[in-house]
Amino acid sequence: MPVSPLNRRDFVKKSAVTGAAVAVAGTAATPAAEAAERRPVKKNRTWTFSILGTTDLHSHVFDWDYYLDAAYSDKAGNSVGVARVATLVKQQRKAKGEEHVLLVDAGDIIQGTSLAYYFARVQPITGKGAPKHPMAVAMNHMRYDAAALGNHEFNYGIEVLRKFESQCRFPLLGANALDAKTLKPAFQPYTVKRICVPGAPDIKVGILGLTNPGIALWDKDNVGGKMVFPGLVEQAKKYVPRLRALGCDVVFLTDHSGLDGSSSYGDELPYVENASNLVAQQVPGIDAILVGHTHVEVPSYTVKNDETGEDVLLSEPYCWGYRLSVFDFELELVRGQWKVTRKTAQTLNPNTVDEDPEIKKLLEADHELVVKYVNTAVGTCTQDLSAVDSCWKDVPIMDFIHQVQMDTVKAGLSTADAALPLLSVAAPFSRTADIPAGSVTIKDIAGLYIYDNTLYGKKLTGAQLKDYLEYAAKYYHQVPAGTAVDTSTLTNANSFWDYMYDTAAGVDYEIDIAAAEGSRIKNLSYNGTSVADDQVFVVAVNNYRANGGSGYPHIAAADIAYSSTNEIRQLMIDYVTSKGALDPKDFAVTNWKLTQGGTPVF
Repeated sequence: MPVSPLNRRDFVKKSAVTGAAVAVAGTAATPAAEAAERRPVKKNRTWTFSILGTTDLHSHVFDWDYYLDAAYSDKAGNSVGVARVATLVKQQRKAKGEEHVLLVDAGDIIQGTSLAYYFARVQPITGKGAPKHPMAVAMNHMRYDAAALGNHEFNYGIEVLRKFESQCRFPLLGANALDAKTLKPAFQPYTVKRICVPGAPDIKVGILGLTNPGIALWDKDNVGGKMVFPGLVEQAKKYVPRLRALGCDVVFLTDHSGLDGSSSYGDELPYVENASNLVAQQVPGIDAILVGHTHVEVPSYTVKNDETGEDVLLSEPYCWGYRLSVFDFELELVRGQWKVTRKTAQTLNPNTVDEDPEIKKLLEADHELVVKYVNTAVGTCTQDLSAVDSCWKDVPIMDFIHQVQMDTVKAGLSTADAALPLLSVAAPFSRTADIPAGSVTIKDIAGLYIYDNTLYGKKLTGAQLKDYLEYAAKYYHQVPAGTAVDTSTLTNANSFWDYMYDTAAGVDYEIDIAAAEGSRIKNLSYNGTSVADDQVFVVAVNNYRANGGSGYPHIAAADIAYSSTNEIRQLMIDYVTSKGALDPKDFAVTNWKLTQGGTPVF
């Protein structure tokens, strides 16, 4: 590592004292030599600058929860939205100087809230005379320098993404998003920014953007045959040397990829999902990486590069505007070239600052449009339906999802496939979801089904279905028979999060949490008869899971019996609208339960 400025000064002083002692021990110094010794040592020019980073904003502009129609609130006291982050950015620029600050994002910008959905589907930005996307307006106002593509950028199709790109005054970077036919970059791979230093060469900062290879699975319907997504390490090895050859003094990566080396899709792809740590370790020439995708806070993390031994600095600022990463760099001009002598990273919390009044002025009207939309009544419900217990009990609110999925797939099957037994699988996306008794609005349903998934029908055999359910059952920690079950510690074993855990409808089964993983599914039956290994089912499943999301066995390669571009959330809204009233008597069936050695847990 380069010697720190403080140590360098100590070294110069120590060297000067040693040199004087040698002179006294030898011959007497001449007057000219004494004058030279008194001459001050010329110091190299130094400079500092910062790169600020956000990630996984998911169209959170204001500190607002559209599903609850209220100001955002959580137990940790976090705030959400770029409007507050913008205030922190202004403070950083004021404290450090406008010319000393760059602003970068690590992706997942245009999906994730009702605001995102509204400007993609209700009043789409692709329409004639349509408004600009609120996130483009906000980020342009904040003067972002670059953003990486996130996997959710592709959820609404390439046309919406390209329109958003055209509205941004900064590049959307994706060095590993390639045209499927030419294998050339489909998006700009990198950008080079200049930090102006008066009386010295500019500091050239190369910013390389990398997105997630999982897009090839998760958004196969939107990108299949159009784009391919090779690995982060592979593309970084190609582009980092190019940035150095262009004379970049600092190489900074913005990765929509976590830093633990894991993949939720198993071996469905040859490329690692969360590869930022591997990039830092295996690709020489990188100074720092802004990390995204995994929705965690990592203020500062260091990885040593295998080839150079140099430390690479990483930081991940959580998600939704919860935090702002701040990378601070100190450089020294050595023989006409800038060298990084020190770098640090931290995260700042915007929950103590006010929202930027200019962003409020620019986007308050768009926000009010969305508030009005989500409060639109679509029908009524005969009783309160809560998801609070949905991760360990079969509850009616989940059966509502299953019923809509099965009804939709059933209506679209061929005559031959319609003769097969029909099932549904779905995950409890939100434990806080609640459809109240009385009036049901769009926000009530959107709060239950928070993703923009579409619907498939895929064929599985009985043996494959059992494998599928066994895979889902690893969601539970093992609790021996006779041991009390604590729901606060029961779930999310193996880093298997709620959105990854599927329950099934249409078959009866038990999950024995006292048994070892792989042997938990008991008494699997269809219409009172044990499921045969060679029995064939049509399974209603969302596109994310159908294309390999979360690594479930068999489903990605299974034959397709049905597919649609209609979003499941909208199908649920249409169901309520057509029925007029949501009544659990129409769909609620208790078909699965947790057991310990055959004894029901609840």
